[in-house]
Amino acid sequence: MRAVVQRVRWATVRWHEEGEERCQRIGLGLLILVGAGAGDTPGDADRLADKVAGLRLFPDSKGRFDRSLEEVGGEALVVSQFTLYADCRRGRRPSFIAAAEPITGRRLYERFGERLHSHGVTTRTGSFGARMAVSLENDGPVTVVLSTDPWETGIRAGAGLDSASR
Repeated sequence: MRAVVQRVRWATVRWHEEGEERCQRIGLGLLILVGAGAGDTPGDADRLADKVAGLRLFPDSKGRFDRSLEEVGGEALVVSQFTLYADCRRGRRPSFIAAAEPITGRRLYERFGERLHSHGVTTRTGSFGARMAVSLENDGPVTVVLSTDPWETGIRAGAGLDSASR
């Protein structure tokens, strides 16, 4: 599984469902864009959620990253993001073949949110598979990328993009 974690002062996600606009919002906390890969398991969702809950991204009294979401009493907004598995190495259109199938992706996304909530973190979610609009005020800005698997970007150190990839 992969996650883009942003420390926020606030964040909202909006979508339409059954003809009505839905909205979830949080105050101080983390906006977490999370995607599941084809080979991911419930254990991956648990490990990633545990990591996010304990990740020290919030400042202590000296301004150092020394406090976790749990310690500051922050909230979490979890948004499904299968595009984290986009493969852009060839051509101009991303391939999403490495993303989990929708049924599995939904289960792992929900498991991630439930596990984060089990840490005592107020956790709100978007709607899996919906077209959503996310708004936020990034605090810092602080953004980190996490993965439970080796993340192959296709670009090696010292190698640039070839002309076909540009």
